[in-house]
Amino acid sequence: MAATKVLVDTGPLVAYWNETDFHHEWAVRQWASLADPVYTCEAVVSETAFLLRDDGLESDHLWTALERGIVRVEFDFEAQKPDLLRLLRKYRDQPMSVADACLVRLSELTDRAAVFTTDEDFSVYRRNGRGIIPLIAPFNIS
Repeated sequence: MAATKVLVDTGPLVAYWNETDFHHEWAVRQWASLADPVYTCEAVVSETAFLLRDDGLESDHLWTALERGIVRVEFDFEAQKPDLLRLLRKYRDQPMSVADACLVRLSELTDRAAVFTTDEDFSVYRRNGRGIIPLIAPFNIS
């Protein structure tokens, strides 16, 4: 059986490196149980760097995780643009961020994937039309 591919969102990355983040302890516990690597997209990397800086923190940990292959960017925006625009239009009432759309699309491209997130909107998003996206999240999905 194939392993579940973990797709990481901005929230757990920021929470892991920001000790004052509400989800810090949860993120640290979750990271300890995951196998490297985790996968993401450029939009998540950009959001993470921005939010860390906005919180007065450096992004060096993020850059190191990317250099070491702990976090891998595995997404081609241009190739996926039609599907991303479909998702962004479908979920405009959420509103869905570009990073969210990229992760939903990555989950559609991967047979066994779970999104590691603190964003409750992922409990609303669907993959391939109506498929529930497996989540690693601090909130109750039921």
